[in-house]
Amino acid sequence: MRKVKVKSFIILIIVLLLIGSGIYFIFKQDKIGFSIKKEIGYLASSTNTVNLYEYKKEDESESLNNSLEVVRGEKVIYYKDSKLVYEDKNYIKIKYKDKDYYVLEELLVKKFEDVVLEDTLYVRTSYNLLKDLNGNLLDLVKKGSSVEIIGFNKLLSDGSVDLYKVKVGESTGYFYSKYLLSFEEEAKKNYDPEGISKIHETKLDKLGGGNGGSLDYYPVEKPNFSDNKMPEQVYALYINGSKGIKNNIQAYIDYAKTTKINAFVVDIKDNCVPAYKSSVYETYSPTNYKYATNSIEDYKYAINLLKENGFYVIGRITTFKDDYYALDNKENAIGKTDGSLLKQGGSYWPTPYSRRVWEFTINLAKDAVKLFGFNEIQFDYVRFPDRISSIKNIDFHNTYDETKAEAIQRFLMYATNELHEMNVYVSADVFGESSWGYVTAYGQYWPAISNVVDAISAMPYVDHFSKNPTYWNNPYQTMLNWGRTAALRQTEIKTPAVARTWITAYDTPYWKPTVVYDGEKLTEQIKGLYDAGLKGGYMTWNSGSNLTKYKSQFSAFNKIYE
Repeated sequence: MRKVKVKSFIILIIVLLLIGSGIYFIFKQDKIGFSIKKEIGYLASSTNTVNLYEYKKEDESESLNNSLEVVRGEKVIYYKDSKLVYEDKNYIKIKYKDKDYYVLEELLVKKFEDVVLEDTLYVRTSYNLLKDLNGNLLDLVKKGSSVEIIGFNKLLSDGSVDLYKVKVGESTGYFYSKYLLSFEEEAKKNYDPEGISKIHETKLDKLGGGNGGSLDYYPVEKPNFSDNKMPEQVYALYINGSKGIKNNIQAYIDYAKTTKINAFVVDIKDNCVPAYKSSVYETYSPTNYKYATNSIEDYKYAINLLKENGFYVIGRITTFKDDYYALDNKENAIGKTDGSLLKQGGSYWPTPYSRRVWEFTINLAKDAVKLFGFNEIQFDYVRFPDRISSIKNIDFHNTYDETKAEAIQRFLMYATNELHEMNVYVSADVFGESSWGYVTAYGQYWPAISNVVDAISAMPYVDHFSKNPTYWNNPYQTMLNWGRTAALRQTEIKTPAVARTWITAYDTPYWKPTVVYDGEKLTEQIKGLYDAGLKGGYMTWNSGSNLTKYKSQFSAFNKIYE
């Protein structure tokens, strides 16, 4: 009997506790004034940020005040049945960082993939639609065109989009947000029309390379990768990709360590000298694969040894001069209207207009970065062949009706976008002529290239100026005069690249009398460049990478230049 009473008492206590909890629940719900049905949502917007509001009610007055601005995409808790109507707009109560706010109902979504609310944007910089996130290319989308927004790849820390997924006509792909604007009228304008663009619009198409006004001068933020620091000044020796690199590399390292040399430029691919058997060649150019000079293992040994010894390593690729690729892919090479290939300067030329050539080159660069960890990729022969104005019936395969200068700049935009994703810097080699203030016949225009890449590397070799001995006998004055024109070009854009120059490291000229280029002659060149304001460093051009010659120039390499 006693046990029954105890049991009844326990049951009574439980019932009372349940009733008490229910009363507290009702009281609490009434006190806070909203349903406690909570769900997870995401803040959405057609801009980078979303406004959150605080609601206040005192006596008969109420107010909703803008309290906080947060980036879109933030995850929040919202109270499903807690709508507030204020000045004919619907708001939902949310909890963000343990505090209650209100947000416009249309700016709250249930799925993260729905947080971008833009519907139509306009192209301010012509660029190719990306087929996928691997960098494969679809058609060019030209300045002023509209794109329909259907998604995005990722949000950046400030709420901006990296790449939009878009629809253009019947094509679907990805397009960089940095090349899009909200208003068609603004997208059709050139950057800073009364300032920067006005400078370049005066550079008319006099030589067949295009005009300066059609190029892009929007400022390009130069990266500074925390895990890959570019030296403020690069002092580099050049090493070609000939056979046996593994056996020779230690000698270059031993010598460099006795100097101020802090970097090496090493060939990934020179014309007819592919330095290693990249799998990319198997897809795009089997002949390059066949004639590669080194195995992957031997080449990797050499590059790793350079990096292990603390050198900044730049991989050089000849871009639009490649006999093997052209012969393997005649439809993507500069030819003649009779179907034959154009041979200029003793070589065949993949056309810079071909996006297939672009993909080949960048896939090769990416392969080199993945396999060997290059700090920087340098594109040489990033131009059309020179001295072809008198040649008739050339077929450039100009699919998109671009000027030569547009094709070159757009390729380098593509290269930097793809390689910056891998925390790698991009540089481009240009003729010294490109600094003279006009668009060259082969499509190089200094400001347009410097605006895009991280380092611009001119090749003002002293024997290329003239057969006049004044030039090669006076390297200081020759480089000073040339460097001043290049420095002026650097001021014509907001975000110039580092100017890091190739210097003549071979005896010149090829005709008599020969002038021996020893350490003194190299020092004079470098001082001329620095005195002109080009202080990004130097790279030695000696096509044979002759170590004995480098040793004879020791005095130039054992200095810090200022």
